[in-house]
Amino acid sequence: MADNAVTDAARLSKTEIAYRRLEEKIVTMALAPGALLSEAELALELGLGRTPVREALQRLAGEHLVEIMPRRGIRVAEIDIGKQLRLLEVRRLLEVNVAGMAARRASREQLTQFAALADALDLAGDERDYLAFLHLDHELDESLIAAADNEFAATMLRQLHGLSRRFWHYYYRREQDLPRVAALHAAIARAVAAADGAAASAASEAHMDYIHDFTRAVLER
Repeated sequence: MADNAVTDAARLSKTEIAYRRLEEKIVTMALAPGALLSEAELALELGLGRTPVREALQRLAGEHLVEIMPRRGIRVAEIDIGKQLRLLEVRRLLEVNVAGMAARRASREQLTQFAALADALDLAGDERDYLAFLHLDHELDESLIAAADNEFAATMLRQLHGLSRRFWHYYYRREQDLPRVAALHAAIARAVAAADGAAASAASEAHMDYIHDFTRAVLER
């Protein structure tokens, strides 16, 4: 029994590694929209077994980042602006509430971490360090989810974040708006660090307004 538990833990750990690496490749377009994927080739590239890669792909399918087509293979999902707007309708409700919950429920240690995140996001924006911002954005998402301490909100938000990050990555280089968006993220982190639920929700609302306007501008080109 103990040996089986250790084996399961190792397998789950490898699945998480496979998921994070594949998600980043999809978000950053290293795996382009519409690309056909081979489970065997991905396993070889990642240096992992096929089982954790298969499980990671199933998770990514649940997040609408890949499509698993029976007897036809696996394909990276196309970017759909209409779908992105529908996603934002749900994401706004969740994000604003989660930011407020995080500010009210965060531990003293988490509050300190949010303050550090705010400073790091400001620096990434000032220096126009896109890769640093991409990782900090993911860290802020996960920190808000952890501090809010609501497993249902966590599950739903994680299904939306990958698609949102990929959309931003695809269009960001055309918009060159990193300082502004980094400042919007920093405002959320700083409000949570101050344990101010109302300010955190308002900062999150402002961020969602920006994302909605950004998406509409892409649609109207």
